[in-house]
Amino acid sequence: MGRFLFVTPPLTGHVNPAVGVAAALTARGHQIAWAGQPEIIRRLAGDGARVFPCAVPRGLPERDAGLKGPAAFRFLWEEFLIPLAEAMAPGVRTAIGRFRPQVVVADQQAIAGGLVADGLGLPWVTSATTSAELVDPLAGMPKVAAWVDDLLGDLRTRIDGGPADPRMSPHGVLAFTTRELLGAAALPKRVRLVGPSIGGRAPTGDFPWDRLDPAVPTVFVTLGTANADAAGKFLEAAARGLAAIAGIRTVIADPGGAVGPVGDKVLVMPQVPQMALLARVDAVVCHGGHNTVCESLWHGVPLVVAPIRDDQPIVAGQVVDAGAGVRLRFGRVKPERIASAVTRVLDDPAYRSAAEKVGASFREAGGAATAADHLEALLGG
Repeated sequence: MGRFLFVTPPLTGHVNPAVGVAAALTARGHQIAWAGQPEIIRRLAGDGARVFPCAVPRGLPERDAGLKGPAAFRFLWEEFLIPLAEAMAPGVRTAIGRFRPQVVVADQQAIAGGLVADGLGLPWVTSATTSAELVDPLAGMPKVAAWVDDLLGDLRTRIDGGPADPRMSPHGVLAFTTRELLGAAALPKRVRLVGPSIGGRAPTGDFPWDRLDPAVPTVFVTLGTANADAAGKFLEAAARGLAAIAGIRTVIADPGGAVGPVGDKVLVMPQVPQMALLARVDAVVCHGGHNTVCESLWHGVPLVVAPIRDDQPIVAGQVVDAGAGVRLRFGRVKPERIASAVTRVLDDPAYRSAAEKVGASFREAGGAATAADHLEALLGG
């Protein structure tokens, strides 16, 4: 049997897809280890996960919610990706030395994984948890591309990394989407569209299921796990707007405690069992995070997307182009606009039909099982 090392950044949305793939490989008798943040990985993969800890830079700054465009891109690389890679590299090297994997699976934002594996001559595969870098986003910006190349070149020297681009492994890229959501964009041949990796995650706590009535439409509102700094105003507006719609129930995930008392029609919780909840809701209001969008569409649930930053505008555009939802301007949110958008996706069956079509394509693609097939093909290769 094989030995696979998963290298992940300290970001829930990037660990979750890997958890499903790791579970599929484990079920086939392979050995799995992780390099990353033990607390996050074990919370999602279970307490029994074998984790080699990787450092996180001291004083890693929080990005200002208003930072957008070129400034946000510069922050991502200079203040997050490069410092994180430099901090993680020793832990990744230790994990490889002690676990001796045959294949490394490196998240696109854990670039130390690809660079270290490449430098050691190990087969490695990129885990692309979002659509943003499946094609070259800098193709029309040669100066910016050269700037990123310089950053990566300097990083390679400091951590003794290999020459390959850590964002797109020459051995293969696992993309957790399908054409029905991604659209017709041209892709490199090494990209494998495996569909979302669903399942394999540890339970996330209790939920008052008796508060939901199958006869009453339920709307779920979430801004994910990495947007607490920007969530307050939006969640408050959603609570007020949706409370005013007759005949629906609303569940809001509010980890930051931003939403005040809103009445019995709106259930506000710091944490919810998202996958289980999605099987029982009729619409989702979210930030356009790739995981939340794909998990919703997996269940055939239409969306209202209000992207905040990073890849979220791209994902929101894919949802709209697929006919599976509508888009709002996050910075101009008002209760009545959220209410109008939700009413639209609830009342027009075309949105649910499109969402179900995308969800069917996800299940047909195979998800974690198909990803595991591609990884197994590298054993001994």
